[in-house]
Amino acid sequence: MADPVNSAVDAQPSPDPRPNPNEKLVKVFGSEQESEALVVKGLLDSAGIDSDLTSASLLQEAFPGLGGMLILVREEDAEEARRMIAEGRRSSTQLAADDDSTAEIAIIEEPPPQA
Repeated sequence: MADPVNSAVDAQPSPDPRPNPNEKLVKVFGSEQESEALVVKGLLDSAGIDSDLTSASLLQEAFPGLGGMLILVREEDAEEARRMIAEGRRSSTQLAADDDSTAEIAIIEEPPPQA
């Protein structure tokens, strides 16, 4: 007779499937700044797109001076990831333009008289 406890556990699919080591990954972002790459990775993570942040410094022996960070995603997620990154860039550019227009400082020609 089958053990009902073990057969119930075996019948359920694993909630976290193992990654496919043969899955093709595509570069969607590269930056010299680790902080910028971390922000982009966070953007992709919040959109539910799995990504891998990799250091490009492994190539230092072959290409001195070349470094930075790369973000890789699954091939089927690449188009959506690039769209999210482009939207994020447009948003940050718009915010920067808005901030510049409100940064006005009054210039005082003469210092106020002392009492």
